[in-house]
Amino acid sequence: MPNKQIVVALAGNPNSGKTTLFNNLTGAHQHVGNWPGVTVEKKEGRCSYNGHDITVVDLPGVYSLTAYSPDEMVARNFIVNEKPDVVVDIVDATNLERNLYLSVQIMEMEVPFILALNMMDEAEARKYKIDINIISHDMGAPVVPMVANRNKGINELLEEIVRVAEGKVITGVAKIEYGRELEEEISRLTEAISASPLTRRYSPRWLAIKLFEGDDETIKKFEEVQND
Repeated sequence: MPNKQIVVALAGNPNSGKTTLFNNLTGAHQHVGNWPGVTVEKKEGRCSYNGHDITVVDLPGVYSLTAYSPDEMVARNFIVNEKPDVVVDIVDATNLERNLYLSVQIMEMEVPFILALNMMDEAEARKYKIDINIISHDMGAPVVPMVANRNKGINELLEEIVRVAEGKVITGVAKIEYGRELEEEISRLTEAISASPLTRRYSPRWLAIKLFEGDDETIKKFEEVQND
């Protein structure tokens, strides 16, 4: 039986090394265009690993998925609508606090994902102590230390991509607790929208959090469903 095609989305903050990783993975097997309806550049490429054919989509570099900009809209819509087999979130190890904000948003989507902890050499040079196991436990996802501009960690990342895509590693089950009062409201809202057809496509908790935030795109989706 042939191995299935694996679709991987690369997400990350600007200057996290995402483009370097994309180029290392795909080499000359890539093409550039535009995302439909916007002028945002779309880069897609291919690679193979242990007999697996992997399509790699380089999402725009963003700091969040709040859908306030065309780049954020493209990144978020691809993850929630196209449902790639794996989302690889490239994180700058020298700036965890800023980068993990996007990681938490990806985690809340309850999608299969991996954290690629890039620039580990720079973090070590600054004497940063990073506990990979704690981050992996708290995020509920594999964490792969990398130095993308030196091609370090590439094979380890590909190995994890295959394992996650094949369901050998379960991710997307961890969650951030927002405190008793907010969690009670999120639970009420999650229950209130449980009958919506949108919950068949999206995580009910993620939808509830977006509604609680007053996210325009999510509100628009519910209005469209009601008007159908």
